[in-house]
Amino acid sequence: MRLFHHIARLAFVVAIMAVLPAAHCGAGANGSASVRSPRAQKWYARAEREFTVVELDAAADSVRRALDVVPNDDEVKVLAAKISLARLEYDEVLRLLRGTTNAAALALRGRAFWYKGDIEAAARELDSLLDDPEVEDPWAKAISKLAHRGTGRKPFDIHTTNGRLETVQMARVAGVPLFVVPVEIDGDKALALVSTGNAEVMVDSATRREPSWISLRFGTRLEVRDVPALTQDLTEISMQLGVPIKALLGANLLRKLNATLDHRGRQFVARSFVPPPPPVASRVDVFYLRGGGMVLGSAFGDDDPLRTSFFVDSSMGHTIALDGDGWKKIGVNTADLAPVPEAGGQLRNGHIPMLQFGAFKLPQLPAVYGAPVAKVERELDVDIDGVVGAGLLAAFRLTFSDGGRVLWVEQRPATDQFGAGTLPSTLPAPGQSTAPPLLEQVPTVVPSPDSPVPTVPSLPTVGGNKKE
Repeated sequence: MRLFHHIARLAFVVAIMAVLPAAHCGAGANGSASVRSPRAQKWYARAEREFTVVELDAAADSVRRALDVVPNDDEVKVLAAKISLARLEYDEVLRLLRGTTNAAALALRGRAFWYKGDIEAAARELDSLLDDPEVEDPWAKAISKLAHRGTGRKPFDIHTTNGRLETVQMARVAGVPLFVVPVEIDGDKALALVSTGNAEVMVDSATRREPSWISLRFGTRLEVRDVPALTQDLTEISMQLGVPIKALLGANLLRKLNATLDHRGRQFVARSFVPPPPPVASRVDVFYLRGGGMVLGSAFGDDDPLRTSFFVDSSMGHTIALDGDGWKKIGVNTADLAPVPEAGGQLRNGHIPMLQFGAFKLPQLPAVYGAPVAKVERELDVDIDGVVGAGLLAAFRLTFSDGGRVLWVEQRPATDQFGAGTLPSTLPAPGQSTAPPLLEQVPTVVPSPDSPVPTVPSLPTVGGNKKE
């Protein structure tokens, strides 16, 4: 099957970079573990561990207990703000970091103001951040330009006619389970790829050289004005898909639109309101590291489930890409996995015996090993077990709600390919596929290890400590 190298790059070019070194965070005496009480240090260390494995509700409780003991500890406050930003609690981020002026605090406040929609305040924070000659933050540079050009704008200003929502029929592209949506960009008809691996809307750099404010129209009844858009060269993605992709629709837009993705029904629904819960649906809580890196919790197994967490990227064709630790957690030796012939030895495929996705229990779920999940972990600065891709997402009807904090998951009436007995308990031989029809269409994606990093949300790197 044809390799979709550049689609895969979207899945592993992510929104987050590592935390600033503590020495540059301005913690000083108030933020040093050497002067922190043993009780506060234990709660802080526990919160760090929980944050690292994306147990964010537990981390929020632990860091609150640390703050009860050391309320003026800058290092603890920065960790608490990171957790709150991932939970999209923007006002709490600003409260926690009031008066804190180190680079980490400026970066977090700038992102909180930006995603809250206060672009003037975001510009002030990001300008202060970028005034530090040791700070390198491409996202902040791009967003700062947008913010200064957006004075007086209302980001994601939704206008509707004859209703409060619009349903658009998604394009069918080469049998690949990706979400391709017809849209008008500043009045020009185009196709856009839904890419939850990006936080912002990305437009083709062939049409715009710099970040800009654009208008997006879905169908005839819903228009989103003053949409902030960064740029990326989408030529190779278009070539791989065989259709002209002019934009990537990132997670921030999907949250604002309370969007529904229904690949089997070929529907993309955009709304100007928060929808009520569907009649029969499972609730999945979603978090966004640094405000943009979409992650969710799940579990392996049935009787005694093991907690796990995944980065979510709808532009990756695989069902799930697990790292070595993920395969080890479910008791599978990666050496026993079958090579993917089309991947040139870079990928192996197998099955997850049981995965819980919300209330759904998915037995013998196809997955791959060999994708650069470690790169995702380094950029996110967390320990995840893999990446969820479109191969899994396309089997369900998904609705963003509560500002993106909740994902309602519905099983389509005709979708039972993950039901008991529909997939074999043994691994397929090399070159053979025993998956149901939808999963047979998932391309063998081979991510490039040297994928370019676009201007998406990251924390700054500081001279002498720049990430490799």
